[in-house]
Amino acid sequence: MDLGTVIGLVLAWGFVLASILMGGSLMMFVNYPSIMIVIGGTFAATMVAVPLNRLFGIFGVVMLAVFDRTTSIGETNAKLKEFAEKVRKEDLLSLENEEISDPFMGKAVRLAVDGVPVESIRQILSDEMSSMKTRHEDAQGVFEFAATIAPAMGMIGTLVGLVQMLQALDDPSSIGPAMAVAMLTTLYGALIANLVCIPIGDKLKERTKVESKNMKLVIEGISSIVKCENSTITTEKLEAYLPPGLREGNDKEG
Repeated sequence: MDLGTVIGLVLAWGFVLASILMGGSLMMFVNYPSIMIVIGGTFAATMVAVPLNRLFGIFGVVMLAVFDRTTSIGETNAKLKEFAEKVRKEDLLSLENEEISDPFMGKAVRLAVDGVPVESIRQILSDEMSSMKTRHEDAQGVFEFAATIAPAMGMIGTLVGLVQMLQALDDPSSIGPAMAVAMLTTLYGALIANLVCIPIGDKLKERTKVESKNMKLVIEGISSIVKCENSTITTEKLEAYLPPGLREGNDKEG
């Protein structure tokens, strides 16, 4: 689990709720017409903009924002160096029974062991990396759209509330509820956009960067191993993807 995501979301919502409770009752900020306009309207507009199969397919990708299943770049680098050393001492077939938790790396090793030409391996793996990026970008696009539409729905709710308020000027008891709709829809739209959609969309972008970097590292490492390149060359290729602090001979990140 990514504690940064969980703690950040809890703190953000916690601070908002705490500030509300310090100034009065939480129920003062609960308005069902406003919820219908903003949450319902945002979801409905997103359904119009995004195909249903893509909309409901994002939930698996969204879990990446909370559960980080990406192998660290250091672990990937160490594993590839281990493979390179083993192949140098034995041969490619020695990797056949290796237990590999990363599916992408496992596929790369299987292709290498099966004797697939290196250019074909690179093409197959590159296509899979492109597919991963497309899936992630689809999910990010949904959140970007929702982050745009939620404040807009809040503005629509504000206009609805103002119209209701102006029509009820001769009835003072109706002005308060109408004003609540006007103000709370703006608040709800801002909260949804800034405390849910934008942070999760940005976290998914970060996940995509890390996973892409890992995949590129695997492609270069396996290609070098299949070509039986000098171990020094393989090491230099792999370490080009590492921050300075994780490279051999460095004690701290530069």
